[in-house]
Amino acid sequence: MHTNESAENYLETILILSQEHPVVRSVDIAEEMGFSKPSVSVAMKHLREKGHISVSREGYITLTESGREIAEMIYERHQFLSAWLESLGIPGETAVRDACRMEHVISPETFAALKEYLHSEK
Repeated sequence: MHTNESAENYLETILILSQEHPVVRSVDIAEEMGFSKPSVSVAMKHLREKGHISVSREGYITLTESGREIAEMIYERHQFLSAWLESLGIPGETAVRDACRMEHVISPETFAALKEYLHSEK
């Protein structure tokens, strides 16, 4: 289930948008991420080919089971790492930006150990 950072960011954005809006379209993703519509269109084609999203005739984008798994994993990492960095005194904007980079490169084992350690500290 390995995906690249760009695909993970798209899937995470689709997940977040689907929680905020009744439907998700390419234009919504482009607006949210600050990318051009053609760039998003190419990315959606790749995600569809990999089976991570489905697109209805109306252009509504839905995560498949594999896409949702990846998106939820990245989103959990993002929320956890952002909160942890902020608890260390890192300013919010910096914490979010750094967490966004870290969420893609940290191994599942390291993330699990970090979560376990920090939860045992409380």
